[in-house]
Amino acid sequence: MRLGQVAMEALQAEICGLLTPGNELVVAGAVALEGTVQIAKMKHDILRAHFSESFLRNAGELRAVYGTVGENDDSCMLPGNREDCCGEPPAAGGKRSAPVIEKVEGCAAWKAAEAAGATALYAMGEGGFLSALWKMAEASQVGLEMDFRKVPIRQETIEICEIFDINPYKLNARGAILIGIPAGEALVQELHRQGMMAAVIGQTNDGNDRMLYYNGNGRYLERPAKDEIYKILCEK
Repeated sequence: MRLGQVAMEALQAEICGLLTPGNELVVAGAVALEGTVQIAKMKHDILRAHFSESFLRNAGELRAVYGTVGENDDSCMLPGNREDCCGEPPAAGGKRSAPVIEKVEGCAAWKAAEAAGATALYAMGEGGFLSALWKMAEASQVGLEMDFRKVPIRQETIEICEIFDINPYKLNARGAILIGIPAGEALVQELHRQGMMAAVIGQTNDGNDRMLYYNGNGRYLERPAKDEIYKILCEK
């Protein structure tokens, strides 16, 4: 079922630009970093029975080390609407029409994507990577194919999620950016040069199907569910 007009306009306002058929999909920064950091802190007593203190210390610092977003970086603000973040004039009176929702570390990944010709950018957050992927595809009304094996993700995230039996691709991904761009490999190499994790993880098309693959097995991309972090927060 497609979104109504009001819901579609609200969704499109979250995205900077739109995907077009033939775009390559690039992820900048590792996914699920914010959720991993939260779990490492909230469930430290449980996790210490499975992992060393150095492992947990590293897990607690993942977003600062492997994300594109700096917690204390005020050098660049990522606006909360599509017009402002695409470099167009702010609303009348010189004020933004939506609140700032993220801070990007020096805006390096965002600026690199814009310079490389990105047609769409989205700062991931609650709901994780799969939520971001669905939102971009739905807002742009495109089909896609994506390979889970190519998505940047830290081993710490995988192992911690296994302990709690949660899906890391549905876990808060603040610190990562999803990008649609005609040719993604050059952008990936530039992000690597700047010390960031990045990869081309799929491609859009003009069909209706949105397919996710792992080891040759495919399934459809589903509408986002609640962030996996709540399965842990709501534990008795």
